[in-house]
This record gives sequence, C-alpha cells and structure tokens, in this order.
Amino acid sequence: MPVEVAAHAGFCMGVRRAVETACRVAEEGVPSCTLGEIIHNPQVVEMLRARGVPPVTSPEEARGRRVLIRSHGVDPQTLDNLHAAGCAVLDLTCPFVDKLHRIVSEETGPDCPVILVGEKEHPEVRGTAGWAKGPVYVVATEDEARALPEMPRALAVAQTTFPPDRWEQVTAALRGRVPNLMEHCTICSATETRQREARELAARSDAMIVVGGRSSANTQKLYAACLALCPRTILVECAAEIPPAFANTNSDHIGITAGASTPGGSLKEVVTRMTDIENKDFMAEVEATLVKIRPGQTVTGTVVQVTDDEVCVNIGYKADGLIKRSELTQPDVQLGDEIEVEVVKVNDGEGNVLLSQRNIVNRKAWEALMAKYEAGEYVDGTGKEAVKGGLIADVEGVRAFVPASQLSQRYVEKIADFVGKEMKLKIIEVDKQKKRIVASRKAVMAEESAAKKKEAWEKLEEGVVIHGIVRRLTDFGAFVDVGGVDGLIHITDLSWGRIKHPSEVVKPNQEIDVKVLSLDRERERIQLGYKQLQPRPWDNAQEKYPEGSIVEGKVVRITDFGAFVELEPGLDGLVHISQCALNRVAKVEDAVQVGQVVRVKVLSVDPEKKRISLSIRQVLEEEAFDEIPAETEFELVATDETPVEEAAAEEVPTEEAPEA
Repeated sequence: MPVEVAAHAGFCMGVRRAVETACRVAEEGVPSCTLGEIIHNPQVVEMLRARGVPPVTSPEEARGRRVLIRSHGVDPQTLDNLHAAGCAVLDLTCPFVDKLHRIVSEETGPDCPVILVGEKEHPEVRGTAGWAKGPVYVVATEDEARALPEMPRALAVAQTTFPPDRWEQVTAALRGRVPNLMEHCTICSATETRQREARELAARSDAMIVVGGRSSANTQKLYAACLALCPRTILVECAAEIPPAFANTNSDHIGITAGASTPGGSLKEVVTRMTDIENKDFMAEVEATLVKIRPGQTVTGTVVQVTDDEVCVNIGYKADGLIKRSELTQPDVQLGDEIEVEVVKVNDGEGNVLLSQRNIVNRKAWEALMAKYEAGEYVDGTGKEAVKGGLIADVEGVRAFVPASQLSQRYVEKIADFVGKEMKLKIIEVDKQKKRIVASRKAVMAEESAAKKKEAWEKLEEGVVIHGIVRRLTDFGAFVDVGGVDGLIHITDLSWGRIKHPSEVVKPNQEIDVKVLSLDRERERIQLGYKQLQPRPWDNAQEKYPEGSIVEGKVVRITDFGAFVELEPGLDGLVHISQCALNRVAKVEDAVQVGQVVRVKVLSVDPEKKRISLSIRQVLEEEAFDEIPAETEFELVATDETPVEEAAAEEVPTEEAPEA
C-alpha cells in the first residue's frame, strides 16, 4: 500500500529545543524538574521522568531544584514564585510564545484590554494572560466574540497553535465589537505549515493517521482538519493503537502526519507499522531518498519558520536546517522564500543542521578576490582599524592586512588617519588555507605613477606648450608637474628681468602654461620655460619708450661709466655718468644709488643692439627751466675762472632792462 508522510511532521523547532535541552539536563545529574508536562506527549513525559526530570505542578513542589519552563511559557508571577522558592530557572519557552508575551506586555494597559483568541484552559493561554496590564478576555468562536461587551479599543492576539482560518473568522466578528482593534496574528508559522500540508495530504488520501498526544491542542486541531477532508482519519499516540484492519486493501493511499509535540520515534514506529515492505526499515528507505549533505555544501531550501533570532529552512534533509539572523544576508526573508544556504554543521550536537548565508557571500567574495589577484588587478578597500605594524582593511567583504610600510611611498606617522578612508589596493600575499591576504597601497601608487610618467613622456615634444602645476621652489628655479612628471624652469627662464628668487614670479600649486625647451629621456630631465610665453620687452620698446619721452625707472646697477635703470622687467637703459646730474660728478654714486627710483629722459632706442640711452640731467634741466618766470632774460657772462667757450654754453638769467 502506498504510504505518504507529510513533509513537516513531528517536533517543531521550539518543541525540539525544549526536549533536547531537557535530555541534556538529565545527563548532568543536577536535581531538576519541569513545571507541568514539558510537552503534551505522554511518551516523552515518561521518558524524562525515568531519566530524573519529572513534571511538578507548583513552585512549592519544585523548591530547591532546577526548573525547566516548558515551551508553553508561564506568567511573570510564576517566575517570581520559582525564584522565591530557591529554584534555578531554565526558560525553554517557544520563541513564538515569547514574542506573544512581549506583545501583550507592551501593548496593553488599563484602557486597552487584550482579547486572547484560543482555548481558555490551555496552559499557553493562561500563561499569556498573566502578562497583560489590563482586562483579559478569552474567546475561541465567533459567537463568543460577538458576546463580548463593546469597547473602544483592544488588542487581539492568537494562541500560537490556533487554526488560521478560525482566527480570521473570530477577528472578523471582533471588528464589529471594537472600533479600534489592534490585530497581531501570533500563530506559529510551523502550525500554519503543518495544518496546510495535513489538509492537502488528507484531500488526496484514502485514509489518514494523525500521530500525537490526545492532550495536545496542536494534534487535536490537525486531527479535526484531516477528518473534515478524509472520513477515514484516526488519532493515535503510538503504533499499537492502529486498528488491525485499518488499511483493508493494498491499493489504499495512506497519509500520515504528526503534531508538533510528537517525537520522531513515535512517527517512525507508525510509518513502519503501515508499510508492506518486509524485513526492511521503511524510514531508512525514506531517508535514502533524502538529499545527502556535508559541511561546506551549498543547497537551496524553503523557509518554513521565522523567529526573531533564527530561521528554519527545509533543505530536503531528514531534519530542517537552522540559520541564525546574524548569518542571514536577506534580513527581510519571509515564509515560503527559496534561499541559497551553506551547510555549516550536519549536527550541532542537538540534532540541528546549522546553515549560513553569509558563508556563501564570503566564499564568493574570496573567489572574486583570488581572480583579481591572479590577474594582477587592483581591489577596493576601506580602512577599518589601526593595529600594531599596519592597518586592517575591509577589501570587498574580506579582511586584509596592509603593513605600515605599504601604506604610502613616504613614511606614515599616523596609521589611524587611514581608518574610514577608501583606497585602491594590490594584493601582494595570499594564505589560501587561512583565507588571509596582505595588500599594498604603495604598490598601486608606484604603478599608477609609473603609468602616468610613461603617458606623460609620450606626449612631450620640444617646443610644445603644456599646462602644469608648480610643485616646489628652489633657489635655482621652480619644479612643475606636467602630467605626472616634473620639469624644471630655471630661474633665468622665469622672467625677462632679473629676479633673486622664483617666488617673485610663481607660487607653489599655481597652475601655469610652460614651453618645453629641451628633453633628456635617458636622464628623465625636462627643461621648461615660462618667460618664453610672456611678451619680449624689446619687441615694442620703441613704441613704449619713444625718444624724448620722460619715464620713471629704478637704478639696478652702477658701473664706472654710468647707471643702469630698469624701465620694466627685462628692459634696462644706461644713464651715462655725464647724464647723471646737472654738474660733473667724479663717481656715479655721488649722483644716484642702487634701488633709487629716478625720472629719466629717453635719448635713443636701438632694439637691434638692445640699447637705450637715458638722461637724468636733461630731466633736471627741463624741470629747472619750468621753475623760472617767463619774463626773465638771460645773458652770457665771462669770468676769469670760466673760459668764454664754456660760458657760452651756460645761460645766466638777468634782470629785464627798463624801457627808454
């Protein structure tokens, strides 16, 4: 006869955790007990009693012992009573029930009662009621909901094992009594999954067997759901309770499911009993059809349960896998989602398969990094922590070490300055076994600098004009970055005039255009010119300084035969010693000094010979004439000391003669 077992039958995650923890406690030898039956299954309860962990009914009965709180949970007052009785408490409340308690505690108050949708005498409902901070109402049917008094607002929550379809019916009735109804469907996702699968299996089966404790509300609801679709449905606690002639033909399709508090042994016993396979362990055959898993293997599974701390995933193995929230890369995962996971452990010691999504991401990130490493490509990194000897960086999701000597081409005084900084790195060492990498920022800078330099040299030609940035100044010139390489502007090529220091013309970080004067590719030297792009002073000297014009200039040099006066940078004129003053002077210094600003008259300009003759004397003479009154007359006077010829060259003012 064909036998089909529901995919999700037997212990749910919360019950499995409670039972397996109780078994470990039994092995420790510490006097322990459970407050009430740990689950609604007599076989499990008797097994724990035989191993020294019996159930008790009150905190007083548990006095002095370690007490295990069952998956149904308890109210705060019970916890206080246990502590008062000197009991060490090990809370095994189901994560879904714990969430229900938090909602009731946080969202109820004197003006906001709680309406618990569930079985009034169920231990989970009684325990939840104790967390309310306002009035409590318990309803299980639409009629009970309509019988409630009208109230302006209330919180509606569900017993975690309540049938989802009945929850919808009851809350629809509640909305007519409570205008402001806050609804929290706190039904366990495992309950929903089991009931859905049970109904689907019952609909296509000739007979159904529901395995579980008769006192279990979860099992009773499964039985009711199956019976509604398959009239030949029975509820048994063990294989011995199956009627001998239950399956009367070899062609019957038998469906088997189990409540969340049914141990795997009870389910296996029933399945084995119902098979017509002789001398063969049916469950072993079933297990043979399941996937084989190993640590490190990547599999695809379906999310079947979601809690605040972890997610349960069906991966086709005999046990579902658990993945902690910290190991998820999809924080908004929902029931029914298909996700790719990696097997971390086939058995964590409690029968659970441990899974991880993050390991897959890390492995893919590592593989991508190794591909870049082998190709010699750069990787993106962010400084995370300054440590002794270097920097820890996050390189595309992988931890990397950057030695201090590899952070820059220059000495790094404060490694902490790189924390939080994004940078390009090159992987220089790899330990594939330990998955560790050593990276270098210095290598990237050196290679990029070399590439820039090569590109810059390819563009350089003598005579071209290029844009550059002044990087540093020295006494003999200015170094300019012209696209990745530095060229020198000698001090004599900065200005047409004489300068004492390059800072008189340019400043660091100033952007300028320069002309390439010469290239030495072997020695990597570039000679640049700046003044060559400025107007040459002699090109328009005749137009700017015509003969006879009077201009100002600064004495820049003195010789025995005269003084050189700078009219503008690069353009000097000579004042001959005979033209330095009104009177003869023995030395030029007797008339002018270096740095003195003087007014001069242009006597002649010769651009070809680059000579300008100037006169201070003629300016002084003209200024002297301008100061003499217009009616004054002059006559020649000869003296014993002055020859007549020289006297003739001098004009002497005389008084105007009176009219006759």
